[in-house]
Amino acid sequence: MKIKAMKWLTTAPVAIALAVSLAACGSGSAQPSGTPTDALAGSDQQTLDKYTTADVTPIDKIDKTKLGLITEGTLRVGTLSDAPPNIFIDPSGKFTGYDNELLRAIGDKLGLKVEFASTDFSALLSQVANKQFDVGSSSISTTDARRKTVGFTNGYDFGYMAVVTKNDAKVAGFADLKEGVRIGVVQGTVQDDYVTNTLKLEPVRFPDYNTVYGNVKNGQIDAWVAPSQQATGQVKEGDNTKIAEKVVNTQNFTAYAVNKDNQALIDALNAGLDAVIADGTWTSLTSEWYKDRPTVAEQTPQGWKPGSKAVQIPAK
Repeated sequence: MKIKAMKWLTTAPVAIALAVSLAACGSGSAQPSGTPTDALAGSDQQTLDKYTTADVTPIDKIDKTKLGLITEGTLRVGTLSDAPPNIFIDPSGKFTGYDNELLRAIGDKLGLKVEFASTDFSALLSQVANKQFDVGSSSISTTDARRKTVGFTNGYDFGYMAVVTKNDAKVAGFADLKEGVRIGVVQGTVQDDYVTNTLKLEPVRFPDYNTVYGNVKNGQIDAWVAPSQQATGQVKEGDNTKIAEKVVNTQNFTAYAVNKDNQALIDALNAGLDAVIADGTWTSLTSEWYKDRPTVAEQTPQGWKPGSKAVQIPAK
C-alpha cells in the first residue's frame, strides 16, 4: 500500500459517463451530485484557520436551557450504522465508533444525554439543517459548500482518502482513476464530489459503505474512493481486497454538523470538545480507535490540532 503526504492530484481530463457500471452493479445512481465545485475548495489551512475559534465559553458558563435542542437536556444525533471505526452499530446494537464515543464524552462534559439514530449520509446535512437532528456525527469534512447548509464545530479530526481495490486489480492508486474505470463512492460524500467535480468522472453512487465495499469484493466496480478510516474498517483479511493507496489530507478537518443558526449549541459543543482534549480523553480515544495513530505526533499532523486555538493537548 502506498501512502503519500497531502499532494492532491491535478484535474483529470473530462471523461464520459460510466454508463456500463450501473448495468453491472444493479445499484447506485448515475445522477449528478449537484452544482459542480472543487472538492477541496475551502480546505486549505489558511481558510480553515478562520473557522477555528480563538477560545471557547467556559463549561460552567454554558446555559443548557438556551441550546435550542429538539428535546431539552438531550442531543439527538444523526449518524451512520456501517462505517467503522468511526460511526457504526456494534453487535450489541449500540451506536459506537470514534466520532460517536467522542461526542458522548462531550455530552458528559455538558451534562447532556446523547441519543443516536441511523440515517444515510446523503440526507444527514439536510436533516440537521431542518432540525430533525441537533447534531450530525459522521466524520464530516468541513467544506465551504457544506457551510452553506449547516454550521460546524471546531475540528476534532483530519481527513484522508483511500483507493480500495481487489488484490489483483490494475488500479494501483489515484493516478489510475480515469475514463473507463468503474469507480464507486458513497453518495453525497467528499469522495463523490472529488471524483465527479475534480476528476470530472462519473462514479457509481451507493447509499452506504457496506454496499459499495461489497461491489468491490464481487468485482462489479474496479475501485472505491473512500474515507481512509472507513476503508480501514471495511477491508479484512481474506476478502481479496486491499487499500491500494492513501492520500493524507492534513489540511482538512472533520467536525460535527449543527444547524447554522444555532450558535449557542455550536459554542457549547466547542466548549465540550476543548474539555475532552484538555483532560486527555481525545488522545485516549484516538489511540483506542485508530491503531495506526498511537502517538500524539501521529494523531496531530504538523500544522493541525483539534479544538480551539487556545486548548492544549496534554503530553503523555
